[in-house]
Amino acid sequence: MPILIITGTGTEVGKTVTTAAVAAAALAAGRSVAVLKAAQTGVRPDERGDADEVARLAGAVTTAELARFPEPLAPGTAARRAGMAPVSPHEVAQAAVKLAGEHELVLVEGAGGLLVRFDAAGGTLADAARLLNAPVLVVASAGLGTLNTTELTARELRARELELLGVVIGSWPESPDLASRCNVTDLPEVAGAPLLGALPAGAGALAPAEFRSAAPGWLSARLDGGWDAEAFRMREAR
Repeated sequence: MPILIITGTGTEVGKTVTTAAVAAAALAAGRSVAVLKAAQTGVRPDERGDADEVARLAGAVTTAELARFPEPLAPGTAARRAGMAPVSPHEVAQAAVKLAGEHELVLVEGAGGLLVRFDAAGGTLADAARLLNAPVLVVASAGLGTLNTTELTARELRARELELLGVVIGSWPESPDLASRCNVTDLPEVAGAPLLGALPAGAGALAPAEFRSAAPGWLSARLDGGWDAEAFRMREAR
């Protein structure tokens, strides 16, 4: 798995912090890691972007950002409004392949969900995943509504014959409600793929050293961690 695509079921589900956790766990396992942000929106040229945040939390990763657009919109829309050239799936794939030649793991973080458009031709992160023949990790929210968005994302991946590696809950609340607790059981069923981790709410606010130490405990062995889905489910079901 030299290249892994990381997408979300929508915005604000913890995708960037999850990317940082996957990177930190891989680094702890002794792997060299690069993080590619396909398109950064809503950030000025002098501000830190998502790739920078991943590096701050995870540590010694190589970062790359293909394009940056000032307004917090879908990349294709933001590029058009700014009068800037958009990013295409082919550019994302080319950059990922180049990084994979120099690193053991390349994490490609999308913008928003799987089908957010990059360009006027309707290119998406899913198209980049197809070009790369790379597995996709889906970051989902914990609570009410997540089953629908997760299943829709999973169905789209299957329709495109893309591999869904699994699902990670991007922010697990300290006091989960009934829906969140039930979703631990239901998410793997609707996704047709395993639950591969759950990050505690506020993980991104931890000091970097604490984040790096804790990250492998939030992720399963498939992501270089030691998290146990069944033990988590049994604990949260009480």
